[in-house]
Amino acid sequence: MKKLIALMLASLVTLLMLTATPAQAHPTQTPAERAREIATALRKDALYVDPAYKTALPENLLADVRTKAKALGYPVYSIVLPLTPSDAFQGKENNVLTLVIDALNLPGLYVVIDGGSRFPWYEAHNLPQLTEDRLQAVRERALDDTGYDAGPTEVIARMYALLALPALPPATKSTKPVKTTSPGADSDSDDSSSGGKAALFVVLGLVALVALGLVIGLTRRRSGGVSEPRREKPFSIPPHVAATVAAEQRRRLTRETMLELTTLGSQLAALPTWQGGGLSHQQAALDARQAAEKVLDSSEDLVDVVGAMVLLDKARREYDAAVAVAADRPVDVVPDLCAFNPLHGRSSGQPTQVKSDGATLTLPLCAACRRALKRGEAPASLPGVDGPYWHDKDLWARTFFGAVGDDLAGQVARGAHRS
Repeated sequence: MKKLIALMLASLVTLLMLTATPAQAHPTQTPAERAREIATALRKDALYVDPAYKTALPENLLADVRTKAKALGYPVYSIVLPLTPSDAFQGKENNVLTLVIDALNLPGLYVVIDGGSRFPWYEAHNLPQLTEDRLQAVRERALDDTGYDAGPTEVIARMYALLALPALPPATKSTKPVKTTSPGADSDSDDSSSGGKAALFVVLGLVALVALGLVIGLTRRRSGGVSEPRREKPFSIPPHVAATVAAEQRRRLTRETMLELTTLGSQLAALPTWQGGGLSHQQAALDARQAAEKVLDSSEDLVDVVGAMVLLDKARREYDAAVAVAADRPVDVVPDLCAFNPLHGRSSGQPTQVKSDGATLTLPLCAACRRALKRGEAPASLPGVDGPYWHDKDLWARTFFGAVGDDLAGQVARGAHRS
């Protein structure tokens, strides 16, 4: 018992140290300078721990991370540091990865984790043997295996251990110790104990029956003698769990959009300068991509990230059109994303007319949203600050993510997404 209490106290102290908001050690550093500082440290030690967390992470746990990382056979760079909106990286893991990779400029698996959370971000730089599917599956299993009370080093150590395996093993299940009777126990004491337990159960059973009778009597008296049918409370996701799910969804979508922005940027840079229709599509792709990057860099919530995703989708379609025109091929007609929730995917069929308060909108909608409107039900719209996102007054709500009006990229370039 004493060991258990001591362990609990030690865990509590560590948790308080990890979740405390650290002071900004370098308030005047630019993002590039901070990234170069981390890159310089990584050249000496592939595990970088911010000074704010040095005393909170035991050396044996740090050594475990180093050992498991070295066993992978390719360079692994681990970064543990506090992330807040006011820091050099604006509290964004993708900014850390992008800038540190640029500063270090070495192939390897880069992993960053906020010491106060348990969600590692990663980037495989010039490592073709590591696929996104493999890394994502390993990351999710590491989070499942380590539990919600695990520290940052435990999560990434487990992640590296799983990466070393040829395939993911079956999910582990926690087991509780089962109390068994010793073969040498006194049978008399067992009998007396069983008899005492039986008497206790009888007394408790009588008390429960009396209490149940009182409750039933009071309930019938209040309802006039007629018992009401039992109503089960419907299941609802607790707010703190919903917040965690939403944060993880935003992190994942931000990462995917950032990767696609980088890919499309390289493809656009490789295009020659065309004339005529090809040039107009090429310029539209560049404008939409630049707008998507601008929105993503200043995103404040999931709606902003979705806005960047919509602009990136527009850029990708314009790029494909430019390539098709240059090759003298017909341009494929690609449906827009669903206006009520772009995360639903492409719209289905012809644009749908939506009438309300004397106004008519023609919106691209997915099949599920169209069916909901036809049944007179509210579609599963992307959530905003208070209800569906289109209840707000920002650019995304005013234009239904570009479905209403023209030149969404131009409006972003003029700063309309912040008005």
